[in-house]
Amino acid sequence: MSDSFDIHSSTGIYNVEIAAGNLQKFIADNKNIIAVCDERFADGLQKSGVKTIALQADEKVKSLDAISPVITALRQANVTRDTCLLAVGGGIVQDVAAFCAAIYMRGLAWVYAPTTLLGMADSCIGGKSSINVGPYKNLVGTFNPPLRVLIDTDFVMTLSTEQIVAGLVEAAKICFCRGLDAWNAYRACLPSLAMGQEGFSRVIATSLAAKKWFIEIDEFDRKERLLLNFGHTFGHAIEGASDFRVSHGVAVGIGMLCALSLQRRLGRSYEAAPQVDAMRLHVRELLAAIKELPEDLRDITAADLFDRFTADKKHKADAYRIVTVAADGHAELISLPKNDATQSQITASIEEVLAELRQGSSLAA
Repeated sequence: MSDSFDIHSSTGIYNVEIAAGNLQKFIADNKNIIAVCDERFADGLQKSGVKTIALQADEKVKSLDAISPVITALRQANVTRDTCLLAVGGGIVQDVAAFCAAIYMRGLAWVYAPTTLLGMADSCIGGKSSINVGPYKNLVGTFNPPLRVLIDTDFVMTLSTEQIVAGLVEAAKICFCRGLDAWNAYRACLPSLAMGQEGFSRVIATSLAAKKWFIEIDEFDRKERLLLNFGHTFGHAIEGASDFRVSHGVAVGIGMLCALSLQRRLGRSYEAAPQVDAMRLHVRELLAAIKELPEDLRDITAADLFDRFTADKKHKADAYRIVTVAADGHAELISLPKNDATQSQITASIEEVLAELRQGSSLAA
């Protein structure tokens, strides 16, 4: 399966192509490029004649302190404003490359070849980069759309269970947030860990079609696109509290469960929206496939998670802002007062979900 479509942004139009083998074709057709890549792909890129800056793709490299060596390496490689920066890797590599492309010599053209399902189904479009500063996750960043996105589906078949779960969780979230039609289209793909390459291609195309609407109607995250933060406020706290043993997409899935638990504690019923329980069950089934997850969550406390939750940049001075689900099944952004009652409800929701996840085998019940 191959697919191609355009994204309209404030800086112009960029193309997204979903096709096996398209990365090597791009490299063969373009010579003035330098790759910022996950270190696992450095040898292959170098054998193809591409200059590379290899990164150990973990949260430590996605920081202001780690950006300076990348900028220095670009300069030492004699990169000019005529050079195209090729990012090859998952979301962390994307964040670093997009940020560096935005600030190096006030701007380089860049092309992204995502190598994770999460990158392919979600973060590859939208143009956002997010960089950590000290203990604060994603505190700074840019809006800097790529020149082109190359989704080479050959990479999907090399991914671990956790990486596939992370990507499917984010795809499910995007389609659910877009509305019932998009959610039904996602479910029609029969998403599972056992999908073949064609199945994953369909999920990727369906997820990106849903996300395309958000980023074209609200490129700079002011209104509609904020709904895609469903699961992120809790999720970012989970990532940090686990010392990033729990990856981003998996943490978002846990965060979605926390948000739904909170809404039920606040008295919300979803009887009129059966898609909510279907989504919740789907996320739980995906998370249940990660055998290490109960252990990764073992030492996390609800108190620590709440402290990290309060540091989210979306909150207001007097209110916590959380994306959750309305009674009719639509994603919504709510504000909750910063008081003891709210803290108690949020903490109880976190404790409930953590206890459920730690049981492991009963996760998908």
